[in-house]
Amino acid sequence: MTGWTWTYTGYDATDERLREALCTLGNGYFATRGALPECDAGDVHYPGTYAAGCYNRLTSKVAGRLVENEDMVNLPNWLPLRFRLAGEQWLTPDTGTVLGHHQVLDLASGILERRTRYGLGDDLVLSVRQQRLVHMADPHLAALHTEFSVAGDAVDLQVEAALDGGVSNAGVARYRDLDGRHLTHVHGGTDAPDTVWLRCRTRTSDIRIGLAARLTADVPIRTGHPFPRAVQSLRLHLEPGRTATVDKTIALHTSRDPAISDPLRAAIDRVRDAPGFDALLTSHRTAWQLLWRRADLDIPGEAGRTLRLHLFHVLQTLSPHTADLDVGVPARGLHGEAYRGHVFWDELFVLPYLDLHFPEVSRALLRYRHRRLDRARASARAIGRRGALYPWQSGSDGREETQELHLNPRSGRWVPDHTRLQWHVGSAVAYNVWQYCEASGDTEFLHTVGAEMMLQIARFWADSATYDESVGRHRIRGVVGPDEYHDAYPGASDPGIDDNAYTNVTAAWVLTRTLQLLRSLPEPRRRELSERTGLDHGELARWEDVSRTLHVPFHNDVISQFGGYGDLEELDWDGYRKRYGDIRRLDRILESEGDSVNRYQASKQADVLMLGFLFSPSELQDLFSRLGHRIGEDTWQRTVDYYLARTSHGSTLSGLVHGWVLARARRAEAWAYCQEALRGDVADVQGGTTGEGIHLGAMAGTLDLVQRCLTGLETRRGALWLDPVPLPELSSYEFALRYRGHWGVRLHLKQGGLEITVPSSDHSPIDVRLPDRALCVEPGETVRLVFPWQGRPGCV
Repeated sequence: MTGWTWTYTGYDATDERLREALCTLGNGYFATRGALPECDAGDVHYPGTYAAGCYNRLTSKVAGRLVENEDMVNLPNWLPLRFRLAGEQWLTPDTGTVLGHHQVLDLASGILERRTRYGLGDDLVLSVRQQRLVHMADPHLAALHTEFSVAGDAVDLQVEAALDGGVSNAGVARYRDLDGRHLTHVHGGTDAPDTVWLRCRTRTSDIRIGLAARLTADVPIRTGHPFPRAVQSLRLHLEPGRTATVDKTIALHTSRDPAISDPLRAAIDRVRDAPGFDALLTSHRTAWQLLWRRADLDIPGEAGRTLRLHLFHVLQTLSPHTADLDVGVPARGLHGEAYRGHVFWDELFVLPYLDLHFPEVSRALLRYRHRRLDRARASARAIGRRGALYPWQSGSDGREETQELHLNPRSGRWVPDHTRLQWHVGSAVAYNVWQYCEASGDTEFLHTVGAEMMLQIARFWADSATYDESVGRHRIRGVVGPDEYHDAYPGASDPGIDDNAYTNVTAAWVLTRTLQLLRSLPEPRRRELSERTGLDHGELARWEDVSRTLHVPFHNDVISQFGGYGDLEELDWDGYRKRYGDIRRLDRILESEGDSVNRYQASKQADVLMLGFLFSPSELQDLFSRLGHRIGEDTWQRTVDYYLARTSHGSTLSGLVHGWVLARARRAEAWAYCQEALRGDVADVQGGTTGEGIHLGAMAGTLDLVQRCLTGLETRRGALWLDPVPLPELSSYEFALRYRGHWGVRLHLKQGGLEITVPSSDHSPIDVRLPDRALCVEPGETVRLVFPWQGRPGCV
C-alpha cells in the first residue's frame, strides 16, 4: 500500500475473492470484479459484472417453502481472454507454474495492472502484462490491454477472447440453494471481422442486454459462436525480445438506458466508434483527475491511504454518471452479490459525504426514493397505516425485498427473517432529504419532492404511535431497531419489540422537522401540498403532540435500547469469547446451540448510540428535552459505556459509529474503533464477507468521519458549524468540499487550529458558526481559527 497504489505480490488462491472485490473497477453505471481474465468462475475466482439498478426476480423452493427473491443480476462476462501453447491446456495460476505474480490497483487513474510469469518448461517463460479499465468518461465502455512476451525460445501462443452469456448468480455460498439463473435468450453473432456481440435478457424483469467486443491484434482473428459464448481466437508467434499486443474493447448497454432504441445496436455502434486503447486510457485518466479534484482528501499515513481506497470504491459505485440513473445505494457496492444488491439504510452513511462533494448524485439517489413513494404508501396501507412505509430492503420497484428466511451457515438451518420490521429506514430517508438540502441549499427540491417524502414519513410515524395511559405517552410497538439481533421478546409468538429508543427519537425528529418545513413553505405551495394530501390542522396538532410524547424507556439511569431490554439476561461474554474466539455473529452462534440472542442484553451493532452518530450533542439534548427528558453528559456517557460492554460488532458499521461517538466525547478509546472501521474491508474483519462485496456504508462513513465528525462540521440553518475534536492519530489533514454553490472550499485541520479557504467567486460569503462566535468568510479569503487546549476556538 502506497499513497496511490494498492499492490499484491504473489498468488494465493485463498485470497482471490478478497482481492477481486477490492480490485473491482467501475464507473457508477457498471462495475467488474478484479478477477483474472483467464480464470473461470468457481470456488476460487468470481468474475462478476453488475450494472446499477439491473434486477431480476426468481422463485426458489427453500426448506419446503416457495420464496421469492430479487437480485442484482450478474451480467454476461466480458473479461475472458485465455491463452496456451498450441495443443496444450489453457494456462491459469491454478493449473500452470507461476514464477511471479504482481497486481497493482492505481487509484489515481482507475487502472488495474497485473504481471504474471508462467514457467512453460524447458527454460521457457511466458510473461503476461495486462492493463484494465472501466471507462470513467464513457460509462458504457471497458477495455483490456494485454502484452505477451517469451524468454528462452520462440513459441506459438493460442489466444481466445470471449463474451460469456452462461453466467449465473453464484457468488455467495449461502445463496446457492436459490435459483441464480437470471439470463435467458442468449444469442451471439459477428458484426465485423474484429467485432462480436452477445445479447440476452433477464428472465422476469425483461431487461434487454447488449454487449459488443472489438479485438485488435496484428494477426488474423477468427470468430465463432458456441452457445452461450461469442468467441474470437488468434495465434501469436512469440519470439524472445519482442512483445505482442492484444486489445479488447467492449461496450455494454441495457434497455434501461435513455436515448437508445436497441441496446445491442447501441453497444455495436459504441464499440465501433471507440478509439484505441491509448486514447481511451488518456480520456479515462482525465476523468479520474477531475473526480479526485472534486473529492480532494489529503490525510497522511496509513489511515490516509486506506481512506483513499475507500473513496475510490465510493466513486466507482456512485459517480457523477449515477446522477442520470434511477438507482439507490447498493449496500455492497457493485462489487459482488451479497445482500443481493439491495438498497438498505446505508445511504444514511453515504449521502452526508456526497452532499458536500457531489450533491447532484445525492439528489438523484433521493429521487430514487421519491419515485417509490407510492409503493411505500401502499406498504403502509397494507398494514393499516397512513403515510409511507419504506422497505428495509429495496430493489427495482420499491417493494419490500427482505427475505422471509435466511440461512445460518453455522447450523445449516433456514430461520425466519423479521428484519423487514426495521421501519426506522423511513427516518433515514427523511434525514437524508434534510441534510442534502441544508448542504446544497436546494430549496426547490426541499419544497417539492423532499416535502412530499417527509410529509408521508411523518404521517406514518404519527399513525403508528398509540397512546398508552399507563405511561402517559405514545408508543410505537412491534418494530426492530438497528441492532437487528432482537426481533422478538423471549418466548413471544409475534415478532417485534416495543419502544425502540432509536426508532422513537428519530420519529420525533421527523415529525418536528416536517412541521418546521411545512411552516416555512411558501403559502401557495403549502396550500397545494395540504390539499393534495388531505393534510389538515387536526392532523398537524396530532403530529405536534406525538413529537413531544413518544416514549423513550430508561433503566439503571441509561437509555434502554427498547422497552424491557434491561430485564433480559446478561450474557457470559468472556465465556463465549473463550469458546468461540470471534463472536461478531453471536446470533448465529446462539441459534446453532438451540438458543436465541433475544434472551440476552447483547447487541449486534450500535442502536441507541446511533443517536450520537446522527445528532450533535446540542441537537440530541434538544430532542430529548422536547420529549420531556434531560440528557446530561453523565447520562449519555453511562449509556455509551453500558452498550460498549454489550455489543458484539457483527456489522462493519458498528466500529464506525462507536468511533464517531467516542471521538465526539473525546474518549481515548475512539481510535481503536476508528481503526476497526478503516480495516473493515481491507482486513476482511467480518471473516470472508468482503469477497462477496465491499461494505459501502462503512467505507463512506469513514470518509465522513474525517469530514464531519473530527471537524465538528454541521450544515444547519444556512451556516457551516465547526467544533473540532481531533484525534491524536488524525490531528492534521485537509480536504475540499462543495457547499451551497461554493466549489473547492478547503478545510485544513492542524494541531491547535483550523484553516478555511473559500475560492474566489461571485457567491455570497459563507456563514461560519463556532461554539463561541460567528463569522463570515468571503470568497477569495482564508481564515485561520486557533483552538486552545480546552477546545474553545478563537480567530486570528
